[in-house]
Order: sequence, then C-alpha cells, then structure tokens
Amino acid sequence: MKSTTPQVGSWYREIQQGLIFEVVAVDENTRTIETQLIDGAVTEYDLENWNEMLLEEVEEPEDWRNAYELSSEDYLNPDDTIYPEDWNGPVSMIETDIVNGVLDDLY
Repeated sequence: MKSTTPQVGSWYREIQQGLIFEVVAVDENTRTIETQLIDGAVTEYDLENWNEMLLEEVEEPEDWRNAYELSSEDYLNPDDTIYPEDWNGPVSMIETDIVNGVLDDLY
C-alpha cells in the first residue's frame, strides 16, 4: 500500500470513512499528525496509523469555514440587538452625567 506523506496545509479524504480534513501540524519528535475536520474538530494520528489509512489528496473544499460562520438564523436581522423591547422602560430613562468622556456640569 502506498503511504501518503502528510503536508501541512494539504487536504485529504480518507476513502473508507469519507472524512475530509486538513493537515494542520506534523510533529517529527512524537511522530504524530494533527488534522482538522471540516466541522472544526481536531484529531491526531500517529505516523503508523497514518500510513495504514487509505488517503487521497483533494482540493480545498469551498465551504471549509462552515464551522466558524454564523448560522442562517443569525443573519435574519443583524440589528435585532439594538431594538429594545420597551422604549419606555426605566432603563431607557437613565441619563448619564458624562457625555463623550466629559462630565456635564450644570453651572
């Protein structure tokens, strides 16, 4: 069986399970390869297990940053947090004595 040499930054597909991942680190001292799956999960393989895996090098997936992006629900109303539920609530009536970092004295 031909073993694939791990290259940091390269993407691979494990043929048996269909996992697609990127190699993020290779540690020569401990003989381990650290990978990151599309969903953001980090895994580690020792060199012996790596050489037993059936791998093929693949192109970087278009949506590989999905694990770090907002869900579609988060995009519905991005300004939602600035609309108070009650404009006449007691918290909205509080006025500060400091405006733009300057104390507002009424002399």
